[in-house]
Amino acid sequence: MGGWALFANRAHGWGAVAPALAQGAMSGLITLVLKHALEGVGRRMRGPAAYVAPPFISAATIATLLIVVHGLIGTPEIAATIAVPWSVSTLYAIVYAATLARARREAEIDAG
Repeated sequence: MGGWALFANRAHGWGAVAPALAQGAMSGLITLVLKHALEGVGRRMRGPAAYVAPPFISAATIATLLIVVHGLIGTPEIAATIAVPWSVSTLYAIVYAATLARARREAEIDAG
């Protein structure tokens, strides 16, 4: 995703480098934490909340992180820079949370 940030800020010359490095680092961190966070939050949820709350919480948290960090470092094209990484992480969160919730529901049904 650092490459995407470089592309999104390409019109700003060397001003695209810091956003690219920051986005690359944040994407690595997000990838490292997201799966475990979804599993942890999902374990505490039942019913429809297990499908909705984990991806909503992760989407809001990731959007906040991306906006704050890129704002602090002066990223020229914040919206374009965060559009792809936020969308990809949110889509992953929706699919993975639904997979976890369905597996938990099926296990509860099988357990009787």
